[in-house]
Amino acid sequence: MLLCACQNRSLPPMTTVAYVDLERFMGDWYVIAAIPTSFEAGAHDAVESYARTDDYIATTFRFRRGSHDGPEKTLHAKGYVRDTTTNARWGMQFVWPFRADYRVILLDADYRTTIIGREARDYVWIMAREPHLDAATLAGYRDWLAGLGYDVDKLVIVPQRSGAPTP
Repeated sequence: MLLCACQNRSLPPMTTVAYVDLERFMGDWYVIAAIPTSFEAGAHDAVESYARTDDYIATTFRFRRGSHDGPEKTLHAKGYVRDTTTNARWGMQFVWPFRADYRVILLDADYRTTIIGREARDYVWIMAREPHLDAATLAGYRDWLAGLGYDVDKLVIVPQRSGAPTP
């Protein structure tokens, strides 16, 4: 663990996008690729959904375990905007009282693709409004993440059923 902390100190701070319009960001995002948490291992048809409440951003992560026909798993979290100037740095709470680092580090102008990262560069999620990205775009994101200090050899493509409705 100390080795990881030392390695991360040599990396520049993780920057976020300049601004996130939270209303436009809400809704369903297909997880295209990720350096996944252990909970997400073997995920298929993964979708992260966001909805604003008065106090937080209700987050629902749904996927099928192991295959497109595997058992459906659901995880609920609460997102709290930590930087209200940009709306791009959140604390994501899966278990009270802990809030995990969650940063919008890439967001296209049309709000069709996004990348969520963490300062520690241990996890990352490439997401889109559609279940697939073209290979060239995905390769470009992979190279960009490598330049930020991510170990992209850990990046896993999340199988998505083409045209499948949100699980």
